[in-house]
Amino acid sequence: MPSTNPIPIRTDLAFRPAPSESGNVSSPKSSSAAQSTRHKHTRSSYSESSPLTAMSRNNSLTYRPLKRSTPSPDKTIAIINASGRQAASLIRIATAVGYRVRAQLRNMEGVIATEVAMNPNVSVYVGELYLRKESDDKRDVTIHEHLPGILVNRPLISQLFNGAQLAFINTTFYGNEVQIGEAIADAAKLAGVQHYVYSSMPDHAAYNPEWPSLPLWAAKHEVEKYVRKIGLPATFVYTGIYNNNFTSLRYPLFCMELMPDGSFEWQAPFHPEAKLPWLDAEHDVGPAIIQLFKDGPSKWNGKRIALAYEYLTPLEVCQAFERGLGRRVRYKHGPIELRVKIPEGYREQLEALEKLFSPNNKDPKKQPPYFGDLELEKRCPEDALALWEGPRGMEEYAREIFPLEEEANGMDWMFEGENVVEETEDVVDDAGDNEDGEGGDDESLDEGLIMRGLKRDEESWLA
Repeated sequence: MPSTNPIPIRTDLAFRPAPSESGNVSSPKSSSAAQSTRHKHTRSSYSESSPLTAMSRNNSLTYRPLKRSTPSPDKTIAIINASGRQAASLIRIATAVGYRVRAQLRNMEGVIATEVAMNPNVSVYVGELYLRKESDDKRDVTIHEHLPGILVNRPLISQLFNGAQLAFINTTFYGNEVQIGEAIADAAKLAGVQHYVYSSMPDHAAYNPEWPSLPLWAAKHEVEKYVRKIGLPATFVYTGIYNNNFTSLRYPLFCMELMPDGSFEWQAPFHPEAKLPWLDAEHDVGPAIIQLFKDGPSKWNGKRIALAYEYLTPLEVCQAFERGLGRRVRYKHGPIELRVKIPEGYREQLEALEKLFSPNNKDPKKQPPYFGDLELEKRCPEDALALWEGPRGMEEYAREIFPLEEEANGMDWMFEGENVVEETEDVVDDAGDNEDGEGGDDESLDEGLIMRGLKRDEESWLA
């Protein structure tokens, strides 16, 4: 929190006089009339009417002291899946403060990939982390099982770590995730990486045999075990649900559906009154990971960190969206609807997730912890705040970012007449099991998880 005490003004600083109209430094002995004329026409960094001007003139040309040089970190970070939310967040802040990055991109499609590739402090390596045999060019590489004929792109992975001292790794379901994750860890150890940060998730069945495993998370759990086994100096971050997942597009699980009356409705199997961890991945992953690198493995080696800055029920999420958007937002407790074509591996994940977080569960205390480990969940959001104290919360996201994301995806609801929200009691609709929407294979549906709009052609929103 910023201090409420006024900052003391130092009187022992020698301020430089402002340049004259001709560009020369004016003499301290200039007449008062000349000084008056100069100050009248010299532009400050802020307008005269700006509230910032009243607080401090230290930002003006006249009063700005000399800058102090700051050493840049002489480190290179290896990053995979660089167009994903987590990786892109880290790349932005890491390069801004002086780190160099070696980044793997699946392809050059979309504005995120373009942004990464144009960053002068990033060396880009384009290619998949898996390889196909020619006879297997039609195989679905997202299925969570052994994939004969689908190999690991070891040359690309090895090249990525050449000269890297640090690594941030967030594997995805394209290719055999466990094999790829193990190959990446091997390459990092061979390259002598000093601190390896892996974005992990739990295998719920490892905590309670009655809980089903979520395939995509269980794969990360296996990779984490391997990283520990080979003795890499590593830290494991468990990210909460992305605020950025919400969209009015018909994507499963986080569709914030725009209703005819201008309100929004979110349907999900999570119990309305059970807490869940939340994270603005785009805004807050980067600063947190940078702090991990600054602290180093001497402080964080082997530790798991709950990277989530809010612990909110679905009802509280909808209340935050209401405040941010000025529109009614209603939560509907029900099954996951599949109304677009999705990768088979992600379909398997959603089916398991609906079993784990059953829409038929009427008791919030019976909902399994999102991170599997109850102790890890109890450290939310303290773990994250120990790394970065300036997160963007759900209400701020809804107010400032969600409309921009929606506009970028071709929506125009934010330009229509505003619907002011009146204070009302929470409304939860139990959707039961009678909903349509299991038509993921219908040829008339949209072309799967592809965002089309002004901002992007393809968004790796799942990562």
